[in-house]
Order: sequence, then C-alpha cells, then structure tokens
Amino acid sequence: MILLVPLTLLLTPGKAQAIAHGEDVRDGDYRFSVRLTMTGIATEDGGTRDSWCTGALIASRWVITAGHCFRDNDDRRVSHTVAKRTIATIGRPDLKSQGGHDVAIVGVHQSPTADVALAELETPVTDIPPLRIGTTAPTVGEIVRLTGYGLVADAGTKGPTRLQTGQFAVTMVSDSLIGVAGHSPRKDTSACLHDSGGPYFHEEPDGQLALVAVVSTGPSCPHEGDDFSARTDNLHDWINDTINPGFPVRRYAVIVASLLVVAGAAVITRWGLAGRRSPRP
Repeated sequence: MILLVPLTLLLTPGKAQAIAHGEDVRDGDYRFSVRLTMTGIATEDGGTRDSWCTGALIASRWVITAGHCFRDNDDRRVSHTVAKRTIATIGRPDLKSQGGHDVAIVGVHQSPTADVALAELETPVTDIPPLRIGTTAPTVGEIVRLTGYGLVADAGTKGPTRLQTGQFAVTMVSDSLIGVAGHSPRKDTSACLHDSGGPYFHEEPDGQLALVAVVSTGPSCPHEGDDFSARTDNLHDWINDTINPGFPVRRYAVIVASLLVVAGAAVITRWGLAGRRSPRP
C-alpha cells in the first residue's frame, strides 16, 4: 500500500518525531547524541504531559535540536523551555546505564529561518567531543546517518532504552530542507515519533563526522520514501553567533589590541634608537 500525504503537510513540522527498523548503537559510538526529556509540559486543560526529543551536542554548553520541540499550546515555536524540567542526557546510548551526563536546559534560541533550535546547558560537558557543524550541503544520492531516541513504530508509547541508528539516502536538497529515504538496514528504516531534532551526519574528508540536518517532519513510521529535515550547513553563521555571543566584537578587539602592541613596539624601538648616543671621540 502506498501512503500519499500532501506536500504541504509534509513540510509542516509535526509533533516530536526512535528510528523504525533501525539498529542499536554500540557503546562508545555517537556519544554526541542527546535525549531531551521534558517533564511537566502544561496542557490546555490545565494538566501536564511529558515528552522528549532527540538532539546533538555541538559545543560544550549547546545542543542542537528541532525548533518545534519547544512550542506553546498554539503550536508556535518559542525561545524558552516549555516544561517544568528539561534534562539533556548526553553520551548514554543505553538509557539503563549510568554513563554520560544529565544536564538541565536553561535557555532556548530559535532559528529565525528554519525548524532548528539551540538549547543551552546549565553546565558544560567537556569529556564528550561535540559534533561538528558541516558547512556544505549534502548532495543527492549521498548516504547520511541518523541517531535517535524516539519510538520504533507510531503505535508505541515508550521508546527503546538504547539509542537507535540507520543510514539514509539523500533524495532532495532545497534552500532549507533535505529529503531522505531509508537505505540501511532496510528501505523502510525511517525516523519516528520523538526522533525530532535527531542529527543526520556524514563523514568529511578529514575523517571527522559533521552535521548536515536535523529531523523535522515526515509521514507515519515505519515507511519507505521521503522524510524532510532542516538543513544546518546554511545556519553555520547563526549557530556560531549564538553559541559565541560577541564573537565578532571580540575578534575585532583582538585585532585592534594586536595592532596597538605592534605600534607600541615600534614607538619604543624608535625611542630606544633616539636615546642612544655615539661614543665621544
């Protein structure tokens, strides 16, 4: 059976979407992967609910995820946490283990142009290498990898206790999105509920892994065919400006300070030369 879904629906971020028909991540692999657990989200009826998303550590105090993971009851993306408590679990592929870190999220920054958000950690994580932000778009036909803590089927209510992964073929690249379809271990390997914000990444020529997109939206899972994810390579400047506030100013200050040092050295040298006197004959 072929499931036809209107393109306008696919391009509208859905609820937080592990990977259906994926495979377990081995201990020690992809430690930059993050589960964002949100406890006590206010509902319209005055109650609360819990939820979670996936993300990736991109700097010692920053996690990248989907923008719609932080939204109000009107489905508007917001630049603040939406739960009483939001915890980032980092570097723990087996959620039943004690490894990795649990760190509170204390701030949220929404991209002005894409379904992408940056979540700020209360304390830095310094013993897990962050995932690099790629600076070039993926190409159609390229194989990328996804990690996620979501469900393995839409009918479930609890995700697996181990981080899941799968490989996907890039099917489309637009100004803000990429389309991907299941490649391995199966053609219907697909992102699922609570995989939202999960990182799609590839290996760069120097052997380092680099982020290319985050899970944004797609049809029910498992399925064959496209999911749509938000590109991150074209957000590189916004990401850097957010996680390094004042960086351009600091860089300018360093340049000015360097010039002043050089100028000062030149003046001192000149004074030194002027102060010398030739020995009397």
